[in-house]
Amino acid sequence: MTNKKAGKNTQRLDKFVSSMTPYSRSDVKTLIKKSAIYVNGSVAKKPNHPVNVTEDKVEVDGQELVYEPYVYIMMHKPDGVISATEDNRWETVIDLLPEDLVLTYQPFPVGRLDKDTTGLLLITNDGQFNHALMAPKKHVEKEYAVLVDGLLSDKHIGQFEKGLDIGQGEKTKPAQLFIDQVDEEAAQTLARVVIAEGKYHQVKRMFHAVDCEVVQLHRQRIGQLILPDALTEGEFVQVDYQDLYDAIFEGKALNITE
Repeated sequence: MTNKKAGKNTQRLDKFVSSMTPYSRSDVKTLIKKSAIYVNGSVAKKPNHPVNVTEDKVEVDGQELVYEPYVYIMMHKPDGVISATEDNRWETVIDLLPEDLVLTYQPFPVGRLDKDTTGLLLITNDGQFNHALMAPKKHVEKEYAVLVDGLLSDKHIGQFEKGLDIGQGEKTKPAQLFIDQVDEEAAQTLARVVIAEGKYHQVKRMFHAVDCEVVQLHRQRIGQLILPDALTEGEFVQVDYQDLYDAIFEGKALNITE
């Protein structure tokens, strides 16, 4: 996959710098007062100075900012937040991101997790990357940890392997089910399920098809990328495209502590 340049290239200087650095817009104003920001070799005077992000040379404290047209974010999605770019009723995963980053890149979630589902969620503005992960023909695995009301057994493992009729004329492709703990007294089971497709409410519908109901659902893996323990619920980190790609498709370690 190759990255392409994005559309609108002109931005306010303070917006551009704050989206490309750890500095806030107020920090950028202070840097301008200190004559620490240059645009095309000249000292910047105003925060609202228009900048062509693909053509103008912007330097902060002597370091040139190199514009990247795409952004890649790994988030530990919290409970109660929906996987959408905007919503009139509920807080979205995009609402959790810095405003300047959202305005600059206009990112969107890759696929979706239900409002009450937690776990690994990727956010980007790269449509090609999104397609590589979500297209059914790509067969990218997603692994979920699940707590269900109901007692699972080896019988259910076989049913998941064959594919399940989940209603509305839909049948799932073969899936893997791992039973981790059965609590007969509470009539609940802790399990893991691995699927390579993404039908609407699929995991919940799969368990409903075998007379179990999902109580908690958590996505812990996409491809070979496992949600890092260091990323707690509600946290997110911006990652490099190639590092993320290699982690998902080749299983290379993704360092988020740098």
